[in-house]
Amino acid sequence: MLDTQLTLDDIIHMTLEAGEDPAVTHAERLLKLIEHIGADLPYDSRIMELSAYLHDWGAFPCFFQKDVPHALRSRQVTEMEILPHLDLLSQEQDVLLEAIELHDYRDLRRTQSNEALLLREADMLEFLSVIGMAREFSWGPKDLEAVYRRTLSRRDGIEGRFTLPRAQEIARVRSVRMDQCLAWLKEESLGVL
Repeated sequence: MLDTQLTLDDIIHMTLEAGEDPAVTHAERLLKLIEHIGADLPYDSRIMELSAYLHDWGAFPCFFQKDVPHALRSRQVTEMEILPHLDLLSQEQDVLLEAIELHDYRDLRRTQSNEALLLREADMLEFLSVIGMAREFSWGPKDLEAVYRRTLSRRDGIEGRFTLPRAQEIARVRSVRMDQCLAWLKEESLGVL
């Protein structure tokens, strides 16, 4: 257990150590998306930054638990290991934990805070893109057909879920691009994925 207060730089460094560079660049992309899709919404930028870097910790090998969804596990790790070392008010802690726990597109519960809504919709946009496809394929397995099916399943689970007007605009563009890339993949596989 840590003995000092943590800064955002500490959280970024810890994310880099536990989740490696892709986790940090994912968070950075989410924060840029949040700035864009949340331009008309009030939100706490510090909570957004913290949640962007902490939301996937439950999927990192050092924290992963087989039968616990990664979003819930990320909340648990944040609550037990990180919150005691952050200078946050009780309400800020609640918003941070909500954003982390509800970020996964498969979670259909309504968000209460703008921060949770923004993190969820930004994370969905990340998967509804060429970058999202690249991430799916990098995770493997080394079975193109299996990853192709998983990519389609995730896309289908995300489409139509956006509520923020700017997120809806981005989703329309990204969905067309993604469909084109998937069509090219199917075409270039010559029927043998």
